[in-house]
This record gives sequence, structure tokens and C-alpha cells, in this order.
Amino acid sequence: MKTVYQIVLGVIIVILGYLLYESIMAPIRFDREKKRRYSATIERLINIRTAQDAYRSRYGKYTGSFDTLIDFMKKGEIKVVKQIGSEDDSLAVALKKVYRDTILIPVRDTILKGYPYDSLRFVPFTGDTFELAAGELNTQSGIKVKVFECKAPNKVILKGLDRQEIINLDDLAKKLDKYPGLKVGSLTEATNNAGNWE
Repeated sequence: MKTVYQIVLGVIIVILGYLLYESIMAPIRFDREKKRRYSATIERLINIRTAQDAYRSRYGKYTGSFDTLIDFMKKGEIKVVKQIGSEDDSLAVALKKVYRDTILIPVRDTILKGYPYDSLRFVPFTGDTFELAAGELNTQSGIKVKVFECKAPNKVILKGLDRQEIINLDDLAKKLDKYPGLKVGSLTEATNNAGNWE
């Protein structure tokens, strides 16, 4: 009978040891995966901001449509001013040999060259789509500013990970009055298209 108690006690010790180990390692694994996913998502948001800036330089506004943005990246053109001669060369200036020419260059050959543009809309690791919106904001000085916002909440970025850890992360963001996830730009304030991680 004593051996049975020792075996049962040994099994209980092993189970408790495993549960203790898991309770320590689960948050560490979550944090490691969160950093990996955040890093990939931030990189994608930076690429979206680059594409939006190119779109705005061509059309004077941002787009709230991934279809429009991706089509522009694949087929659009941007204006580039090319200067012939140097204004520092007084002889060239005197002979009027300095002039500028505006040319159109395909976006795909200059911005995010070789990037798989169709992937811009998708949150890494999940396949879900980013939320994208564009608009106009009236500043306090009365100037209208073109703005855009692209974001993904933690529940999308960290999809499939520990639900309670995601809830804890969102609660912390709300206490700090921050967006519970990652975003670039803003529709409510002029942020110069900064990301909330910057």
C-alpha cells in the first residue's frame, strides 16, 4: 500500500511540476510570438504608408481602398523632375542651358520595387485584411489636411494565441488611452502618418 501512495504522490509531483513550468513558459512564449508578429505587421504598415505617400504625391490625396492602392502600385506612374545642367554653373545659366523636364516613371520600378503588392492588404500570419480609410481633417488653424489610417487590432494580429493574454494586452492599452493594436496614420488628428509604435 505504501508503494501505491509513493507512485500516486510521484505522479502528482510530476503533474504539478509540469503545470508550474507551463504557467511560467506560456507568457514567455506568447511574448516571443507577439514580438515576431508585431515586427512583421509594423513592416507591412510602413510599406502601406510608403505606397500611400506615393499615391498622394500623384493624386493629391490618400485612398481608402486597397484595390485602388494596389492597382496604382502595379500600373501607376509618378512624376519625377529631371534637371539638365547645373544652376551652380554660371556659364550654363547665362547661355540658358539649364532646364527642368518632368517625366513619368512607373511606380513598380521605383517604390517598393519587387514587392508583392497584393499582400499589402493582409495582416501577416492571419490572412485577415487591414482596416484602411482616408479622409480630410480640419486643423485648428483652418487648414484642411489629407489623412489616412491603416490599422489592425490585437485580436487580429495575435489571432490563435492565448485569448486571455490578448485581453490583458487590450486592457493595458485602454488604460493608457492607446489603440489596442497597431496602426499608422490617423483620421482624427494630424500625426504626419506616424505609427503608434513610433
